[in-house]
Amino acid sequence: MNSVTFEGKIITGKGDGKKYLSLPWVKRQVEEKLGFTPYLGTLNLQLTKESITRKKLLEEAETDAISPARGYCVGLLFEASVKGIKCAVVAPQIENYPKGVLELIAPVNLREALKVKDGDSVTVSVCI
Repeated sequence: MNSVTFEGKIITGKGDGKKYLSLPWVKRQVEEKLGFTPYLGTLNLQLTKESITRKKLLEEAETDAISPARGYCVGLLFEASVKGIKCAVVAPQIENYPKGVLELIAPVNLREALKVKDGDSVTVSVCI
């Protein structure tokens, strides 16, 4: 399995990730496919220009996905790590989703575990 590195700055999301991860069928599928219970929230990165270009590799890669309930979108899942912490990228398959944003989920609150705040730079290694 290959990996690709993404760099970006921490940004605050709209809270949609927390709502999504709190859905029982999403939580169950993350546990089954990634082997951990997700913390209820995502760590959002505003990617650098170079990383936005590399994000196309995720669109072309074969990976697990969260099969949606009616009215919800597919969420592609990619195993990842950031500073040695196992996590994953969730890529919502929504029209007009910002190309420059990467959402990370983990079994822990990544902001607290990494001791980061908005504007801090983070590098994540993603398996493709």
